[in-house]
Amino acid sequence: MALDLVPALDAPHLLAPPVAAALGVLPPEIARSIRVAPIDPTLADTAAFCAAYDIRLADSANCIVVAGKRGDRVTYAACVVLATTRADVNGVVRRLLDARRASFAPMDDAVAMTGMEYGGITPLGLPADWRILVDSRVQAVGSAIIGAGIRGAKVALPGSTLCALPGVDVIEGLASD
Repeated sequence: MALDLVPALDAPHLLAPPVAAALGVLPPEIARSIRVAPIDPTLADTAAFCAAYDIRLADSANCIVVAGKRGDRVTYAACVVLATTRADVNGVVRRLLDARRASFAPMDDAVAMTGMEYGGITPLGLPADWRILVDSRVQAVGSAIIGAGIRGAKVALPGSTLCALPGVDVIEGLASD
């Protein structure tokens, strides 16, 4: 199967509502560089998607929601890493969130807080008070493939564009091989 990418501005029906809203307020030159394609929602998980659509894992990025806890305070953040790497949640992410413990956020919490489907969460349209931590290796990807907020679509955008999105902190060493 091949991805049928179209400008995301022309296909808001392929985006979760918060993603479409975020796209609408981006500077036009950034918004125009973002494309979207419908996919089989049963193939939304990274390994299955890459195999079915002939996408290299090195061109696919994952967005994970992390909860950092210190006492009664819980801080949420999103981490974007290449599919060939793993976010250092218990080390780098925990320290960046000034948390005693950090872990993947429970699925129900991640879905409720983002307004996106699990397996499709993306850095576009996240809550404004969340940190968006992106591994520095993402910058080098010519066309990074990531969720569209729904399991039935994927977004493609230059890694440099993803790293320039509002609220993004590019972090050296956020992920390891």
